[in-house]
Amino acid sequence: MCSASVKPLLAVLHGERRSMTPRWMMRQAGRYLPEYRALRAEKGGFLELVYDSAAAAEITLQPLLRFGTGATGLQAAILFSDILIVPYAMGQKLWFEAGEGPRLSPIMADTEITELAPDWSRFEAIYETVRQVKARLEPETTFLGFAGSPWTIATYMVAGQGSKDQAMARRLAYTDPTRFQGIIDAIIDATVPYLIGQIDAGVDAVQLFDSWAGSLSPIQFEQWVIAPTKEIVDRLKAKRPGVPVIGFPKGAGAKLIDYAAGTGVDALGLDETIDPYWANAHLPVGLPVQGNLDPLALIAGGEALDRAIDHVVAAFPDRPHIFNLGHGIILDTPIDHVHHMLGRLERLAN
Repeated sequence: MCSASVKPLLAVLHGERRSMTPRWMMRQAGRYLPEYRALRAEKGGFLELVYDSAAAAEITLQPLLRFGTGATGLQAAILFSDILIVPYAMGQKLWFEAGEGPRLSPIMADTEITELAPDWSRFEAIYETVRQVKARLEPETTFLGFAGSPWTIATYMVAGQGSKDQAMARRLAYTDPTRFQGIIDAIIDATVPYLIGQIDAGVDAVQLFDSWAGSLSPIQFEQWVIAPTKEIVDRLKAKRPGVPVIGFPKGAGAKLIDYAAGTGVDALGLDETIDPYWANAHLPVGLPVQGNLDPLALIAGGEALDRAIDHVVAAFPDRPHIFNLGHGIILDTPIDHVHHMLGRLERLAN
């Protein structure tokens, strides 16, 4: 593994402030790229792509090949995979509905928690993807692995799909907290070795995606987001010290303060609803942050995009900062707008 001094984005995750803000984009390898769409059409469904290590490695590298690396491009690759690989390994059926996203076979009421033990072989193709990407990355490019956070994974496992309010998972957490805690614990027990496997295969840092963190009350947020995330971070740091963990609790709002204080993450992802100036004023001094351009501003382009970029960059004059979107890049984002964004970030650094 290259030292953080060689990799600007990794250095920021270790707490350094860089004059040039490193950048990458959530979902940077995906549907907005014509080369991705062509490969998916050739290979078939999404899950087939994820489990074809050569194809998944190619997709991981596509945005770097298109936009470049170093000062003018992207400073990180993120593994092409999906957060639901963990419940898939735990025995739930996983498929992807065209235009509607992922689906899982919901946990049945009579399913024993002990039945959720992972089939570890289902992670091997993911590790092989990491190895293939690592062998082709430039030395200065940070390689990010990831997993879903326990709360978000549990919402899919209980309901079979995402929803705006995650009512089924929240209801189970209220009516049978012992059973729900068992599901959370099973997810943690699968996620930690999965992330260690990614690290051992070659990723430099990992991100925990908690896409539905914003659906919880403060009390539930403490119990089902902060506590499980802390457990994962603690176990990772005991086994693989020195590997940064980025937490991304989307929709957390002001609860980001408690998340930053209570989880032990090394960096904090901000969604587009967070005022970056508020974040800089209220989050722990020196904590690296990541974000938080509105993906719709990237679609809009023009002066609106320039203003949005400038607003984010200016908010963190002294804090370690990684430029990113507030969530994943949207399907119909013009590629020229991504080039423009990267060019403006380069000019701002100079």
